[in-house]
Amino acid sequence: MPIDTRLTYEDYCLLPNDGKRYEIIDGELFVTPSPRRAHQKIVSNLHYYLTDHVKRHGLGEVYVAPFDVVFSRYDVVEPDILYVSKARMSILTDKNIQGAPDLAVEVLSETTADIDRTTKLKLYARFGVQEYWIIEPVGPTAEIYRPVKTAFELTASLHADDSLTSPLFPGWSLPLPKLLE
Repeated sequence: MPIDTRLTYEDYCLLPNDGKRYEIIDGELFVTPSPRRAHQKIVSNLHYYLTDHVKRHGLGEVYVAPFDVVFSRYDVVEPDILYVSKARMSILTDKNIQGAPDLAVEVLSETTADIDRTTKLKLYARFGVQEYWIIEPVGPTAEIYRPVKTAFELTASLHADDSLTSPLFPGWSLPLPKLLE
């Protein structure tokens, strides 16, 4: 019988806390360095505006990385930002999220762009994430993906003059330039 050499969540928990970001997708380890300033500014601003709206309307909870999303024993990721609706709070534990958040957001960087646009796009679709936002710091621009059957479909491609909106957050609208203020 062949030996399964894929890494597991248990292996993941043993990785060093050295400032790098570790994720496991289908048992394969992905390591990336800490992000650049523009990336962090976008993550901070988006987290602020989303959290403010979500708290004021009692919609659920918003988290910023690092916070593990455990899809399976072999699939553990840390989206830059994630949202879990009030109706799905049971997937939250003290250590991590057990299952698909309603929203996963990745802000692109040189070292993660390919993985975010391909591997994570497929992973988030496969495990039932309801919306996936990919934000490009240059511009900035944003792509919004929503599920169609078992895959994601690009439902919006936003440019610098556009605003982020989502049916997950009724009444919320954020002009993309505010991400870099």
